[in-house]
Amino acid sequence: MTLDSYAGDVHTVPQSENSMEERGGGELFVPPLNFAMVDNGIFRSGFPEPVSFSFLQSLRLRSIIYLCPEAYPEVNREFAKSNGIQVFQFGIERCKEPFVNIPDEVIREALQVLLDTENHPVLIHCKSGKHRTGCLVGCVRKIQRWCLSSIFDEYQRFAAAKARISDQRFMELFDISNLKHSPLHFSCSKRYNNNTIDY
Repeated sequence: MTLDSYAGDVHTVPQSENSMEERGGGELFVPPLNFAMVDNGIFRSGFPEPVSFSFLQSLRLRSIIYLCPEAYPEVNREFAKSNGIQVFQFGIERCKEPFVNIPDEVIREALQVLLDTENHPVLIHCKSGKHRTGCLVGCVRKIQRWCLSSIFDEYQRFAAAKARISDQRFMELFDISNLKHSPLHFSCSKRYNNNTIDY
């Protein structure tokens, strides 16, 4: 529906004054909360606030995968539209244990969008960039043949004290055998200027 093999370290960029990078003209680059590169052309983060829009422009995004059920805020929609970014929304409810239900079919739909390099560069995000985003990235790591301990380690680095056993169980049991695309590596496609946005 429309509207994180790369086995290196995950580099998170905390949102603080020390993490802001200045452009040549003195403009500040402020990454979204929990921002990191997943693989070539794939990024993850928490919800992007307007202060991070200049940073996101530097990524030359072609797509955004939004994992929350709430409507995309108008300011974010306008940013996407003005930058030729297509937004794909896959609404996964925000839940807390023990009432956690990550819908398998929704993750599969999101993976089909994510694995299509025509949609790269792409940003995956939910609210905080921890649980829903972490589950989707964990499924990508299974496709990349990461071992479970490495998948869980990456998930826990973002979720920290809020790591959920149910999320890890979901990733462990997720079946990748019938996925259409199973790339081990991704490559960042060339960006075109004729992108369209469907809301």
